[in-house]
Amino acid sequence: MQQGDQRKRPSVHTIFSRIRNSQQYFLLNLLSGNADVLTPEEAAEWTNPETGTGKQACERKYLMTAEEEDAMYRESYLRFLEEREKEEIQLFFVPSYACNFDCAYCYQKEYGPQGDFLTPAVTDAFFLFVKKYFAGRDKYITLFGGEPLLKGEKHKEAIAYFVDKVHESGLSLAVVTNGYLLEEYIDILSKTSIREIQVTLDGTEQVHNARRPLKGGLPTFESVVRGIDACLLHDFPVNLRVVVDRENINNIPALASFAIQKGWTQHPLFKTQLGRNYELHHCQATQRLFTRKELNEHLYDLIVRYPYIKEFYKPPFSVARYLAEQGQLPSPLFDSCPACKTEWAFDYTGKIYPCTATVGKKGEEV
Repeated sequence: MQQGDQRKRPSVHTIFSRIRNSQQYFLLNLLSGNADVLTPEEAAEWTNPETGTGKQACERKYLMTAEEEDAMYRESYLRFLEEREKEEIQLFFVPSYACNFDCAYCYQKEYGPQGDFLTPAVTDAFFLFVKKYFAGRDKYITLFGGEPLLKGEKHKEAIAYFVDKVHESGLSLAVVTNGYLLEEYIDILSKTSIREIQVTLDGTEQVHNARRPLKGGLPTFESVVRGIDACLLHDFPVNLRVVVDRENINNIPALASFAIQKGWTQHPLFKTQLGRNYELHHCQATQRLFTRKELNEHLYDLIVRYPYIKEFYKPPFSVARYLAEQGQLPSPLFDSCPACKTEWAFDYTGKIYPCTATVGKKGEEV
């Protein structure tokens, strides 16, 4: 497109497609934030700025000149950078890379064992670093792993000291845990402000135990469920995560029914997320992995057949849920990688990494 060309043409940020199982079409532009549903007649003429529908498409910024689009992109990008500087920072801390589980899809499995324990000196250094380098920014701390909640008095003492320092700092704490020993840590975690406890439950008992056993093969389902119950009893916000692939997708209705019967879905501090399993560092059996599109299609079909799933989990379907609930699209996302921007990761050896996808991986230290 030559500079100064005033012809209106479809924006490169405009998405147009037929709605699944419908005669209608959707038209949206992620840059301008507009979205519309079109009849077949409107869909046939939206690209022509001389028609009524085409003129509306120009007003709604589905059709733009190259200059209009460039100006809108620059303005939105600068606004994005300004807003990101105000965003809350998540500071991950790994007290150990050890884990008591033998999950079938663990991306850290081949990192190898690492000895030693978290010491008070490293904990103190971490909080001094946070105070100095992240002053003036909204932030919170997340315990990560490996598995951060392990057995043994020495490990519990280290976590207890870390939790005390979180409380002294006036920050809130999140924990990403497999949940197996969560019940044993309730008293320790009660000593500070808990932002959320993220626990993974991959299905009902038989399915979960097959995917997430202890090292040695013993089951874990009942212990994880007791941990979730204990958190909700103590009013700790619970974020129940299900790692989904082709092996357990059809167990979602049964898991939803279980959570509803437990009363979890009625608790105001309970929420869920379904995470797409993917390859990271160490390859898995790719035939069981979903693309985003495939996962959304499977979830849609399941919810049509089992509507009660929505009481357990209401999928975002990318931006569709936001649009339905807010009446508008979210702000344009120019950079989806949070590393060294709104996310940092630290470990018990004193190393600093860009994010959770790199933490513990040799050579990725910053």
